[in-house]
Order: sequence, then structure tokens, then C-alpha cells
Amino acid sequence: MKKLIYILITYFTAVSFAARAQQTTDAMYRKTLKEVLDEVQDKYHVKIKYTAAQVEGRWVNYAQWRFRPNVDTTLTNILTPLDLKVNKEASGRYKLKEYEYFRWSISDGWKELDRIAAQYHDRDTWEQRKTILKPELYKALELSPLPAKPASKPIITPKRTYDGYTVENIAIEILPGLYINGSLYKPSKIKGKIPVILSPDGHWEHQRYRADCQIRCASLARMGAMAYSYDLFAWGESLLQFKDEDHRRSLAQTIQALGAIRILDYVLSLKETDPERVGISGGSGGGSHTVLMTAMDDRIKLSAPVVSVSSYFYGGCPCESGMPIHQCGNGTDNVELAAMAAPRPQLLISDGQDWTANMPEHDFPYLQKMYGYYDAADKVENVHLPNEGHDFGSSKRAALYLFIAKNFHLDINKIKDNKGGFDDEKVTIEKEPAMYVFGDKGEKLPANAIKGFEQLEKVFAQATKK
Repeated sequence: MKKLIYILITYFTAVSFAARAQQTTDAMYRKTLKEVLDEVQDKYHVKIKYTAAQVEGRWVNYAQWRFRPNVDTTLTNILTPLDLKVNKEASGRYKLKEYEYFRWSISDGWKELDRIAAQYHDRDTWEQRKTILKPELYKALELSPLPAKPASKPIITPKRTYDGYTVENIAIEILPGLYINGSLYKPSKIKGKIPVILSPDGHWEHQRYRADCQIRCASLARMGAMAYSYDLFAWGESLLQFKDEDHRRSLAQTIQALGAIRILDYVLSLKETDPERVGISGGSGGGSHTVLMTAMDDRIKLSAPVVSVSSYFYGGCPCESGMPIHQCGNGTDNVELAAMAAPRPQLLISDGQDWTANMPEHDFPYLQKMYGYYDAADKVENVHLPNEGHDFGSSKRAALYLFIAKNFHLDINKIKDNKGGFDDEKVTIEKEPAMYVFGDKGEKLPANAIKGFEQLEKVFAQATKK
């Protein structure tokens, strides 16, 4: 009996010690991430989707200290030290995101931009800086020299005709067996040479198939320009060749840059393209891509990055920052890369609810100064929407239409209604399968198509002689 009592006392002492060890300052009041997320769901009556692999082996120190009355603030406090975040999918519904780059504080981001800018003080010294940066960007992306262009012709679907514009889907082979897919919107009637706008999009759900993306491209076509909307890597139809997690590999940034270069090759081969009126505009991750491509390729004559550019955040995905482009030239950032567009027209659209919220205070004045080196301060514009969030909504599209119409000499009245607003009703929103190149189930994917990331790595290494 005494032995049994001794065993029980020993057991409960051990259990008590273990519990106390977990919930004292000696153990930093740590709890498992799973426990903490479950507490958040119970306390705030929300749902958080996550996988076992995402929470396995992760701990939260001083867990209870991180809770606040607001669930969004609480989640930020919990996840930021773990380099995690959540995407808000709907009211009360969240999904744990596996990857988020470190963000600078606003003041530190501004100080870094000031450090970068101290290296030049006029047009000549800035041009010297550009001659250093540009080739280093290609090297950082492992695109120096560029791999050979496949000799294959683009695969083009039959044309669909709508009110004032047409659409055809196009796949371009950018490496042997690697295709980039998109949709090319054209005016119904084309006379002479017309502009073309590359339209990469960000990480929003349904990407280029979304209604607002279709409206934007169709409206540009109805104004008199071509608009080429294309998939990110391992996104959209690219998922016929890769898994969605492949998008979060560093090489994604390189493949997307190479894809844009090959798209430019294609659109500039069209007899109706005016090479002096080639633009690019994307939102969010597509905005980061817009800045990078404009810095790298002088064939782009106008750029409009939307809800993307900041001196204190360089993008939350490897497709934006996966390769060491921000280590080029002893350190750069997306604002300096945006300055490489000068004196070409550039519109930056920012909002009050993401990392572009402080654009008018520091980053945009820097860009105005850089454009001033070319006596072209009027060529860079900022439309700041402090009461709006991270999207490519109607007000942001309106600003884009006006900017392109002004700089590429298009008739904005072609897309306005009787009340002077922009008429989206004349745009036909296609169902997603209508925008596929390779059939409803991928049955038309070419026989030589790469299948899987490992095969891509081999093809890329061979093409770049690594």
C-alpha cells in the first residue's frame, strides 16, 4: 500500500511539474501552435484551416500574452515570430499561409531607401547605378545569358468575338516543353499600329479567370489596345505541368521573368503592334513582376504596378523575391527598381490597408526626384486610395484606363456610359474553361510537355548550361 501511495505521489508530482514547466516564465509560457490556434478559434468563434504539417513542431512563446480583443491582431502577434500569416478567405474564415517574407518596419524601410539613394545625386550618377543593377538582375535570375528560344510556333485557339473586342487563348513554349498560357484581347477593328499591354496578375483566387481581370483586359481592348493576360508559374493552366506548391520555389521568379520576355518577343512580332506603345500593368505579385520586368526590359515603354510597391516589403512569395535580386548592387529594393523605369511613364496605385499605405509620404517623393533627373517628374503618378484595400477593383481600373489613354493616345470615351462612368456591362465574363488553351481536362497538352518540377530543373540547367 505504501508503495502504491509513493508511486501515485511521484506520478502526480511529475504531472504537476510538467504542467508548471509549460506554464511558467521558466518555460516562457509556451504552448504548441496547434493549441494556440484552437484557442483562437474557440475564443473568437472563427475557423482557421491548417494542415498537420504546418503546425507540427512549432511552439508559441508567451502565448497568452499575444491575445488581444481583435482576432486579426491576435493572429498577427502569434504568427509573425514564426514567419507565418493567415489569409482571410471570408468573414470569420482564415487559412494558414506557409510562407511570408520578413517585413521591415516602416522607418527602417525608409532608412534603407535613403541609404540606397545616397549613392547618386544626378542623372549621370543614376545612369551609372543602372548600368550596375541591370546586368546583375539577369545574373541573379540565372538568365545571363538568356536560354535559346524554342523554334515552335505559339498554339492559338479559335477567336471569340464580343462587343468591341475579341479574345483568343495562346500558349507559348518558353523552354523545351515548358508553356506559358494566356489570353490575348484585341479591338474588334484594328487600323494601323496599336498599343499592347501585358497584364500579369497577382495571387488572388482564380487569377486571370476572375471577372475583374477579364473586365480590365476587355476594356483596354475596347479602348483600342491589345491586352495580354497570362498565368503565373504553377498557377492556372500551368498546373497541368506542375503542382501548386511549385509556385513557392525560387525558380518561379525566373520562369515568370523568362515568360514575360518571350511574350514580349511574340507581341512585338505581330504586325499590328506599335513597338513604341508597349506597356505592363499587374496587381499585387503581378505588380512586383511589373516593376522587375520594366527594370529589365527597355522594350516596355509604360508601367503601372498596382497595390505592390513599397520600401519596407519586397513581396510575400518566392515568385517576387525568391531569387537574390534585392542583393544586387550592394542592396536594392522595389522602389529603386521602379525608378529604373524613368523617364518612361509610370503609374503607382496604392491603398490604405496594405504595405503601400505610406506610398505618398516617402517612396513616391523619391520617385518624383528620380524622374526629375530627366526633367520628367510629370511622367510618374501616384493614385492613393486610403479608404480602399488590396485588390484591383473598379477605382483602380479607372485610374489605369485614364493613365493609359493619356500616354498611349487612346479614346477613353469608348468605354464610358451615358453618365460618364466606365461601362463594364458591355464586357462578357467568360467561364473559366473558355479561357483554356489545352482543353477542359488538359487533353490537348503537347506530348513534349514537362511534367513536374524535377524535370523542369533538368531542362533549365541544360538550357542555361549550368
